[in-house]
Amino acid sequence: MSLAAITMPKWGLTMTEGKVVGWLKHEGDAIKPGEELLEIETSKITNVVEADRDATLLRVIAAEGTTLPIGALLAVTGPADTQAADIDTFVGGFEVIVPTDEAESADNAPRPQETTVAGHRLRYLDLGTGNPPALLLHGFGADLNSWMFVQPGLAAERRVIALDLPGHGGSGRDVGGGDIDTFANVVAAFISEVVGQPVHLVGHSMGGGIALALAHRRPDVVKTLTLVAPAGLGSEINGAFIDGFVRMGRRKEAQDVLRLLVHDPGAVSRSMVEDVLRFKRLDGVPQALETIAKAWFPGGRQAWTVGGATPVPTQVIWGNQDQVVPAAHAANAPHDAVVHRLDQVGHLPHMEKAADVCRLIGRFMAAG
Repeated sequence: MSLAAITMPKWGLTMTEGKVVGWLKHEGDAIKPGEELLEIETSKITNVVEADRDATLLRVIAAEGTTLPIGALLAVTGPADTQAADIDTFVGGFEVIVPTDEAESADNAPRPQETTVAGHRLRYLDLGTGNPPALLLHGFGADLNSWMFVQPGLAAERRVIALDLPGHGGSGRDVGGGDIDTFANVVAAFISEVVGQPVHLVGHSMGGGIALALAHRRPDVVKTLTLVAPAGLGSEINGAFIDGFVRMGRRKEAQDVLRLLVHDPGAVSRSMVEDVLRFKRLDGVPQALETIAKAWFPGGRQAWTVGGATPVPTQVIWGNQDQVVPAAHAANAPHDAVVHRLDQVGHLPHMEKAADVCRLIGRFMAAG
């Protein structure tokens, strides 16, 4: 076994650096593939770096609290009996790899695209190749960047498209009545006109409700269905979160609201709070969010639920510590669905336990 570097990962298109929050393993520890090594704070949320091989964590290079660019050396792994001099030589010869190939340069990196379907201007990010493709739908108040930890991994095996729903992200602010019919019709039109074939449909929260509705109404365009902490499986929801998200305008208010999304409140970064507030100040956004909230969550309850078996293979992924949509709703999942409940995870499994969720989605799509 040779020595290997653990480097600062790149999650999402806009990430240029990350901060080492803390190490979960120590020098001398044996590590196995999939084990969590350290926590990295990004512009969105704190995420973990996992081991990719059997080895020993020989030397930690980046101390807690250090901010480093993408590709910087964080630690060295290798055989347990490696000599210190050999580690010194490896570290001394390490060079951060800066992409020079034109296809990998920043100017040619994948960028979100725009299209107009069903009278709605939509932004989407299209990565990877291979069929059947996957389509990712975010939740209320979020955007396609909420899939930043999952989309690149899934795109290694197939085409994966993350969509900004109407009223969100870079899409237009016209949400019509803000109801389930409006969103389901827009997504169906996007699949037909832009994707051009049936998709593996993945939806989080409100996006999960849209995905669930579409699977029942248009099973001909859905290959498999993955629901991540979805709406639509019960009437309860944290109405204070919805109302707080719509009305928050100051940093302290936003911080208190956004911390309800995660199991560990410290995972919400300052940049995440500022990004959300910046989005909410854009023309048309407050009105769009209020319209959607009234249509989907009147009186602090979910306006609709759906039961019974889905006509396509379905899996449900939920965090046991979800403070927005009760994890107990997983019991209302279609009786033929595969259900995964994750401990120490809140309402954002695809961000809090991104590697686990990526594996679950990838395996389910492959089996489907």
